[in-house]
Amino acid sequence: MNAIDPPWTTLVDAASLAAVLPSVSPRLVDARATASAATRLVDARFSLADPQSGAAQYAAGHLPGAVYADLNRDLSDLSRPGHGRHPLPDSDAFAATLGRWGIGPDTQVVVYDAGDGSMAAARLWWLLRLIGHRRVAVLDGGVAAWQADGHPLSADAADVQALPPYPGRFDLAQVASADEIAARLAQAPGWLIDARAGERYRGEVEPLDRVAGHVPGALNRPFALNLRDGRFRPAAELRAELEPLLGAHAPGEAVMMCGSGVTACHLLLAFEVAGLSGARVFADSWSGWSSDPSRPVAKT
Repeated sequence: MNAIDPPWTTLVDAASLAAVLPSVSPRLVDARATASAATRLVDARFSLADPQSGAAQYAAGHLPGAVYADLNRDLSDLSRPGHGRHPLPDSDAFAATLGRWGIGPDTQVVVYDAGDGSMAAARLWWLLRLIGHRRVAVLDGGVAAWQADGHPLSADAADVQALPPYPGRFDLAQVASADEIAARLAQAPGWLIDARAGERYRGEVEPLDRVAGHVPGALNRPFALNLRDGRFRPAAELRAELEPLLGAHAPGEAVMMCGSGVTACHLLLAFEVAGLSGARVFADSWSGWSSDPSRPVAKT
């Protein structure tokens, strides 16, 4: 039984995580050791500029007991054309990956990356929710916060007891398609929110995708605005800024997007932290939308 009650479902700080890891706090009482046995750490560090660097960083030192998730290999299926730079992985393949990592329905998962959660901790957080897993949280501040609090890293291989494939499938109702986006273009602003940096949203620069600009009617909320010193800002501050973006729309009507469906998950996490639950993700995002020259593009 997992002794973390209530479970962590959005964010967890380094001190709270360290308190349930016997390798960090060896004098823990038995109840906390039991909690640790049901907790799986996943390292999701990744760099778009150097896709191999995350695995190299993991090998050099990671949180004790963590396994490694590669954005391109484990959290995407790059063989699916027309769905952007990071298409969703196959649901059955992802379920099998979770089993190999020792993640079952009762496992408390904590996922982290180098710092703010955008590359690619929030992506894995969302994929786990998509397959029906709720006991998952992002380590606020990632490896940087962990080390700043004085906690150790380890180069030891994770000792994982593999499980059968996770008993779930992606709930694709939580994923907005390009056809849905096209059908909603005439709706009042606030239903589609783009997490990219302002200069990419405005079409001033485009270092990654074939066309610069944004989906007509989308609002811009760069994900970095949800952070302070590499950690998420307090829930009340986030709500005060995010809720007005919705206009007349309920949170459940909103869709998050970005360049390839990665930082969109970070923006979704910010909405959840703010208590604005129920938004969805346009997984293809701008890279998928702009791959079809017949689709409209706006620049401002």
